[in-house]
Amino acid sequence: MGKRIFTDFDGPIMDVSERYYQVYLYCIKNIEQPEQIVRTLSKSEFWELKRSQVPEKEIAKLSGFDNDKQAIAFAHLRRSTVHTHEYFQYDRLLENAIPALEKAQKAGYDLAVMTMRRRRELEPVLDQYNLRRFFQSDRIFCLDDDYVKTVDTQDKPKLMQQAQATLPQVQQQWMIGDTEADILAAQGHHIPAIGVLSGIRNQMQLEKYQPQKILPNLMAAITTILGA
Repeated sequence: MGKRIFTDFDGPIMDVSERYYQVYLYCIKNIEQPEQIVRTLSKSEFWELKRSQVPEKEIAKLSGFDNDKQAIAFAHLRRSTVHTHEYFQYDRLLENAIPALEKAQKAGYDLAVMTMRRRRELEPVLDQYNLRRFFQSDRIFCLDDDYVKTVDTQDKPKLMQQAQATLPQVQQQWMIGDTEADILAAQGHHIPAIGVLSGIRNQMQLEKYQPQKILPNLMAAITTILGA
């Protein structure tokens, strides 16, 4: 009976902040009217609002779109653009991710990835960064290309349910993720969860869901698990 670590993909492994910011800039450009004065947020201002879970409409208003119609249009455009093919090129591998996965693999942990990306959004990146060496094909849990998404806090627990039903039993499991969906998916199966701060939620947002620990990144999380 071995030990297994599940990790989310965006947040612990991939830095998505630039993709989200580029989409924000695109939405500003497309929604603003001629002569309208907008206040484009800096990347750090924008990302801190995202990590604090400030609603899209509020971000729009802070950027100068103070009429509701524009704010709603901004929110819709952002949602329909952020997962489109041309913006995934802005994602970057977090520098500690590969050393962290190597460390866990060397220590004999079974590794599985669990993500809200669709298969077509995940597989090219696994190949690009040679990440399949960490995750066997039956240890990759993502959304099918034709899956109808609801909300992450419902969809991610379904992936965890699938994982628990199909993977060999182990004596110990952990989940590492950067959102409430990761924590809830783990808690539903009595799996200890570690929240990491390298993704789209800040300390205050993660604390609401009471993970076992909140740590800076994947390396800190794996080092902690190996020392447990």
